[in-house]
This record gives sequence, structure tokens and C-alpha cells, in this order.
Amino acid sequence: MGFISDFKKFAVKGNVIDLAVAVVIGAAFGAITKSLVDDIIMPPLGLLVSGIDFSSLQVVLKEAVVENGEVVAKAVTLNYGNFIQVVINFLIIALAIFMLVRTINRLQEKEAAKPAPPVNKQEVLLAEIRDLLKGQNPSAASEPHDKVV
Repeated sequence: MGFISDFKKFAVKGNVIDLAVAVVIGAAFGAITKSLVDDIIMPPLGLLVSGIDFSSLQVVLKEAVVENGEVVAKAVTLNYGNFIQVVINFLIIALAIFMLVRTINRLQEKEAAKPAPPVNKQEVLLAEIRDLLKGQNPSAASEPHDKVV
């Protein structure tokens, strides 16, 4: 087969399409989570710690070089505030995924715990009789029944 037909077979498989959908939804979920962290969680948290804006927290390793009012070399900084925000973002995403997986697992456990449909006792008994008859006379199954003696 050609390259194009092989690629078509690969691309239209259900699991590849499911993966693509999951990636798109994951990206959208990431944007929602980023907004939740940046716009909802971090402002009150910053207020609790004396109005500090976490995204601006940094340690300056080397000051910027300014000559004649222009920045010649930018400052070198460790932006640990941004790192704190990213960690909080990760924890929220991990918690949300954990709750989703936990809910799905509980639903699957409930489904598995449902009782099996009732078994027809007559059918079970007839199957046992059939198996016993086969065991008593194994050649009877291969001989024709309309044989006259």
C-alpha cells in the first residue's frame, strides 16, 4: 500500500481521533485553569500575604545596564513568583483530573456490582443433561439416528 493510504488508515482509527479530541479539550481546560489561577485564586492569596502580586516576585541576579536612558542589557532574574503560579495551576489540574477519574471508577464499580440477570433454571438443567449424555456415549453424536437394526 502507498504512504497516503497507510496514513489514512492510521489517522481515521478511533483511538487517534479520540486522542486528538482529548488534546483539544485538554488545551481548553488548561486555559480555563490558568484563568482560574491567575484571576480568581492568586489575587485573594496575594491579598492574604500583604498584597503581594505573585507574578512579580523575583530575585535579581544581575541589574539591568542602562546607558543614556536606554537599557543596554536586561536584568537577569529568577522569577519564582511565576513558578508558584504554575505549581498552583498544576495542582488544580491534577485535582480536577483525580476527581474525574475517581468518579468514573466509582461509576464503573457500581455497574460491575449490579446483579447478573436471572438464569433460566430449565436451560441450565437441559445443558447439564446434554453434557452428561455426550459423556456417556461419545460415538452417538457422530452416528445417524435413523439407522434401523
